[in-house]
Amino acid sequence: MSASGAKPPVIVLVRPQLGENIGKAARAMLNFGLIEMRLVTPRDGWPNPAAGPAASGADQVLAEARVFESAADAVADCEQVYATTVRKRGVTKPVVTPEVAARAIHAGPGRSAILFGPERSGLETDDVALARTIITVPINPSFGSLNLAQAVILVAYEWSKSMDLAQPPETELPPPAPQEELEGMIAQLDGMLVASHFFHPPDRTPVTRRTLRTLLTKPGWSSGEVRTMRGVLSALAGAKRAKD
Repeated sequence: MSASGAKPPVIVLVRPQLGENIGKAARAMLNFGLIEMRLVTPRDGWPNPAAGPAASGADQVLAEARVFESAADAVADCEQVYATTVRKRGVTKPVVTPEVAARAIHAGPGRSAILFGPERSGLETDDVALARTIITVPINPSFGSLNLAQAVILVAYEWSKSMDLAQPPETELPPPAPQEELEGMIAQLDGMLVASHFFHPPDRTPVTRRTLRTLLTKPGWSSGEVRTMRGVLSALAGAKRAKD
């Protein structure tokens, strides 16, 4: 459940066509903490051997997926039903973004279901008519093409934003090196480059030095990184002396 106590929404795939797309939708769901998938008359039947590899480990979602004969049957136990579509298809209902829908699901009592249509054509008018609210993603009006997994992941992500999902641990970065250390490294490199006649032609020397300084001062060099680089330069100098 969410922090508000609301149950996670049910993801309902209406007449999905490809097993691979069902698997990818399952992967998208589990990434964001959703595990209940319902399938309405999948074209190639169920279970589908193509779904497993595409799910990339979201086996729990596929194993517990339930199949229904109609969209109405699939949402019969849900108090709130949302239909995802890029257009209203002649049905007059409230239209919200995934973010607004997620807030309403978290705040509302009971169970919610979110309908997603077939890959090729999307939900039919009768499917949309089952819903109380339409979810539409703000999208390029001249190219409103989302695949099934993309649509699921957009909605699932908005749901997850209010969840206490584990976050990757933050890596503590070392403090930047003092300017004095950085200047010492630059001076060491400059001296080696002068000795090797790197700066040529002479009239380009100021520009080349400025380019090198810009390159070396862009990152936040740590003291350890500066010491490493100076060790590299010292090794190069030692190799040059041995060769001479």
